Amino acid sequence: MDVVVGRVAKAHGITGELAVDVRTDSPEMRFAIGATMRAKLRDGTSRSLTVSAARPHAGRLLVRFEEVVTRDVAETLRGTVLLGSTDDLPPTGDPDEFYDHELEGLAAELADGTKVGTVKEVVHGPGGELLVVVMDGREVLVPFVREIVPTVDVRGGRVVLDPPEGLLDAD
Repeated sequence: MDVVVGRVAKAHGITGELAVDVRTDSPEMRFAIGATMRAKLRDGTSRSLTVSAARPHAGRLLVRFEEVVTRDVAETLRGTVLLGSTDDLPPTGDPDEFYDHELEGLAAELADGTKVGTVKEVVHGPGGELLVVVMDGREVLVPFVREIVPTVDVRGGRVVLDPPEGLLDAD
């Protein structure tokens, strides 16, 4: 499975370097020299890229790929989404920490086993993480805190919700 690790913002300089908005907690691993990733271009095509250099610059990474040697080629990659394999991710080492892709697709149910929906995605906001749970065709934002999501059972394919009154109600 692939996860988004970055997005090409623009070409930088004349030698094919790219300014990349990082979308990973481990850029030092994902953008290490020799690391490979799949690039999904705006036109829907994909290609493989190999990192030859990376350095921080103005809140982004400036990345060189072996396959991109001119500014003209770099310009064609503007807006490209960079994908890395989840197989490359190290274990979190903490039973209360999860990668987003581990939560996406899990069944959401109440403590009594009543199924209420499916986790669509995890949203990271300034106030913390939210699970987007699809219920009867609508999306409900559930704060991802132990009081409301007391159990995460990745192997069992479910999260258990203990929502406060009204959280799951339709408007």
